[in-house]
Amino acid sequence: MKAVFSIYVDALKIALQSIFAHKLRAFLTLIGIIIGVASVVTVGASISGLNTYVVDKVGKILGSNHFMIARMAYSGNMSDDEFELRNRRNKRLNWDDYEWLRDHCVSCAEIGAAVGNGTDLKQDGIEFPGAAVFGSTANMVDIEDKTIELGRFISNDEVQRSALVVVLGGDIRDKFFPNQDPIGKTLKVRGLPMRVVGVEEKRGAFFGDSTDRHIYIPVTTHMQIFGRNGLQIHGKSRTRETLQSTIEDARVQMRIKHRLNGNEEDDFGLVNVEELNKQIDEFTAGIAAVVIPITAITLLVGGIVVMNIMLVSVTERTFEVGLRKAVGATRRQIMVQFLIESGLLCALGGLLGLALSWGVCLLITTLAGITMTITIGYIFMAIFFSTLIGMLAGAYPAFKGARLDPIVALTHAM
Repeated sequence: MKAVFSIYVDALKIALQSIFAHKLRAFLTLIGIIIGVASVVTVGASISGLNTYVVDKVGKILGSNHFMIARMAYSGNMSDDEFELRNRRNKRLNWDDYEWLRDHCVSCAEIGAAVGNGTDLKQDGIEFPGAAVFGSTANMVDIEDKTIELGRFISNDEVQRSALVVVLGGDIRDKFFPNQDPIGKTLKVRGLPMRVVGVEEKRGAFFGDSTDRHIYIPVTTHMQIFGRNGLQIHGKSRTRETLQSTIEDARVQMRIKHRLNGNEEDDFGLVNVEELNKQIDEFTAGIAAVVIPITAITLLVGGIVVMNIMLVSVTERTFEVGLRKAVGATRRQIMVQFLIESGLLCALGGLLGLALSWGVCLLITTLAGITMTITIGYIFMAIFFSTLIGMLAGAYPAFKGARLDPIVALTHAM
């Protein structure tokens, strides 16, 4: 056992001596491997960072452990036939649906209601077209994990008495009340003067819709101004682990309220944040499945270069091979020596590629503000595949060197 270990240690020493004896040649040989590893890892880190960014954005916009029930709520692609079927079957949600679910969904941490409409805001000669006016219950601030920058959100008392109060999005605050505290001031919505009680912290855009163009009024006030169509019921589970069981509890209670039999389809739509996150994961996984193999072609090119250099190395060291075989080295030992050398050479290239990728990711994170994540999996993958490519690229040169006849090799060198 000790003798076998000694053989591999000696082979490793010889490989290191050979690499460092020709540093420039080794570096030029590894450029393909370095660029290949850096490309694959950087692309992978970009996709992981994109996934993290979008999922975090979803959580920031929609809140965590959040689900929604609405007449036509649906995730994914809906065919025309499916739309027509749902349009005929699904009922409009009413206020008593919200009250029923609020009172009967025992596993729900929160049950709220919301309804939205678009409108143009005009006041004192200032216009803001395309604002989104959302009627909300008081607990929507907790369901959607909103952050109130100034003042407060709508209260339960204001919902009960249909108060004329409003919470502003960041863009609307900047438009009508720049460089001033808007709390207590008035904003007209559909001609009705509403007292500003709060300002939501800016959250940015989500799928093209800027949440900073939203304003929030009591849901009862909204239904009096815009009508009762489009009511949504929002729920929140106590933990992420109980989300699915909470959704099922809410579904069962809605079916009971709508008097549906066991074999009848739901006459309402239900979506949740986890489904959206799952679709995002599938989307980014699809991108990775296409892009990473394309960038990995660079590694194959680098492997061909390594094979070429290893063939040159075998030719240059013909006398050394002949001498080692003359004093008793076996074919296997010669082959192992060259395989270790090519594998070690490419593993070094993989490490340099990781360092280059880390620098690129750090630069992009600094300039673009998007966190790029180099996971442990990518690190092991880079080292493993670069070493594997090195050993595969060195297989033929190692086999060629191992087959050299010692007498011919020694004679050839003279």
